[in-house]
Amino acid sequence: MRTSLTRVSGRKLISVAAVSAALVAAATTSVAVAQEPAAPAAAPEAAAQAVAAPAERLIVGYKAGAAEAKSNQAADADAVAKGKEAGETLDFQRRLGTGAALVDLGEQLSKADVADVIAEYQADPQVAYVVPDRLNKPQADPNDTEYSKQWDLFETTAGMRVPGAWTTATGTGVTVAVIDTGYVTHSDLAANIVAGYDFIADTAVSVDGNGRDSNPADPGDWYATDECGTGTGSSNSSWHGTHVAGTIAAATNNSKGVAGIAYNAKISPLRVLGKCGGYDSDIIDAITWASGGTVSGVPANANVAKVINMSLGGSGACTTATQTAITNAVGRGTTVVVAAGNSNANAANYSPASCANVISVAALSRTGAKASYSNYGSTVDIAAPGGQTSTGTANGILSTLNSGTQGPSTESYAYYQGTSMAAPHIAGLAALMKSANSSLTPAQIESAIKTNSRALPGACSGGCGAGLADATKTVQAVSGTTSGTTFSSTTAVSIPDNSSAVESSIAVSGRTGNAPSALQVGVDITHTYRGDLVITLVAPDGTTYPLKASSTSDSADNVSATYTVDASSEVANGTWKLRVQDVAASDTGTINSWKLTF
Repeated sequence: MRTSLTRVSGRKLISVAAVSAALVAAATTSVAVAQEPAAPAAAPEAAAQAVAAPAERLIVGYKAGAAEAKSNQAADADAVAKGKEAGETLDFQRRLGTGAALVDLGEQLSKADVADVIAEYQADPQVAYVVPDRLNKPQADPNDTEYSKQWDLFETTAGMRVPGAWTTATGTGVTVAVIDTGYVTHSDLAANIVAGYDFIADTAVSVDGNGRDSNPADPGDWYATDECGTGTGSSNSSWHGTHVAGTIAAATNNSKGVAGIAYNAKISPLRVLGKCGGYDSDIIDAITWASGGTVSGVPANANVAKVINMSLGGSGACTTATQTAITNAVGRGTTVVVAAGNSNANAANYSPASCANVISVAALSRTGAKASYSNYGSTVDIAAPGGQTSTGTANGILSTLNSGTQGPSTESYAYYQGTSMAAPHIAGLAALMKSANSSLTPAQIESAIKTNSRALPGACSGGCGAGLADATKTVQAVSGTTSGTTFSSTTAVSIPDNSSAVESSIAVSGRTGNAPSALQVGVDITHTYRGDLVITLVAPDGTTYPLKASSTSDSADNVSATYTVDASSEVANGTWKLRVQDVAASDTGTINSWKLTF
């Protein structure tokens, strides 16, 4: 067999459409796995969730009696001969498991050139079929009928880039506790609902005829004019908890309704909000129980949540009572996500938005700017789509609901806006992360979400945290799915308190050309106040790439994150350095390890 020719990296790829157009029976343009047809007239069968991409080669099936069907040398000679007839240089690459031959098309072939090659094979009576070797990519767009309206998941400007994360994780094995108004039955959610609890002790709030019990069903939270206080007006039932739950884990690929962010996660609905709101005491018990703690008079939780979503809040800073419940929950390994609040004010003056050890979420409009109502400030950790219905209903967040104005009626879908809608985007992302990597701690989840966020597309006066959450980048970072060659250092380097920078080195060799435009820099640092740290990547020529700036509001421990750097102007081979400096007093740490993935 001839040695294969070395191909230039800049070769022209022939699109599947161009190749298929030259075939007698055109191949479908949307395939995941194409079964080889038994005769030239049979087209490849289409399967779901992949999109055909440019092809460089042909797959040639020979009839059973042909010498080329068994002999690589014969198949190679046939490729040379047919290429010569077509005026091209063809190259037999290898034998597939089915017995077919993989033939390289050569360089810079036009559509007409490809047609000539195909015609040569089709004219050979010993050839059973010839099909393009399609480049397939995962494609996870669901078939839910309202998915196209969920801009918050996929739009380029302000979407959270969720579909790309689904190729790695879908929330399997993770329970999310939605501490809210409870749950009203909805067929687009039912498959993912597990047992929860009704924590409302006051029957005037619960309006279900009793106090605490194991039934978290939402009877409606409507109220008459000024029933909740002078000047409060009136309101229909919100079915708020059901809307929040749908964003997190609506059933997906079920040919109806909307898609949930972590659509294989389970939702445990915990009812704490009823008519006119809900009390801290009930919320504190719900936080405790959801995370596996013990609450007097309440049976043990069989569905301990790894993520809690609280799209609720009130004025006033976080109290010690609420903070204690949150701290204990996080200590048990549960990530707590909260809404920043809807008062267009500093979130530091609202609870639980201002509590420590939570992920506090601001809301963005469809343009990527801070939504007009969203709270802001240094206590906000991250931003996510929350909608802005004042610019058009469809600019809100579409999710599961009920049509009842007081009690439950028929199931429905509706657009809502609010930081209540933004928070479940992050809770869903946390569930994806935990599904992808079950060992992640709440601190690591928060850090990775912040580190892998992208710059806000629009303005946020007052501060909206680290940026707009990026689901694809974050899930890939924590799951280790980034492909390529990895170079690492596991030599521990101490980080002195409020002192000069320290460096850890990695020698890269055996690479060709420059580093990639998406060089992955994985960092594992132990530190008792990561806001003190400035982290920089130093290229072999001394060029620096900032990875993390210091922040007086980032009081969490440790940095466990993967950063993406455009290092395409740098020669890959050489000594790369991770430079870390502690710029404030009272804390120390260690560079445990770091890695570069090319």
